[in-house]
Amino acid sequence: MARRTQRYPSDTSEEQWALIEPLLPAARSGGRPEKHPRRDLVDAILHAVWAHCAWLARPADFAPWQTVY
Repeated sequence: MARRTQRYPSDTSEEQWALIEPLLPAARSGGRPEKHPRRDLVDAILHAVWAHCAWLARPADFAPWQTVY
């Protein structure tokens, strides 16, 4: 597995993601593919909590606020 570059201090580490990923529900089959990686969505949620910012104030390189919310 390639090492992932952390963009923000709130981003999940490899160890944290290994604990979180199995807890997420499996993607449904038959629908459209996921547009944003689940880890990026979790990182966006953690950034909002870590930075005490509103959904609309998230950095632009995250998924749209409606998706993260």
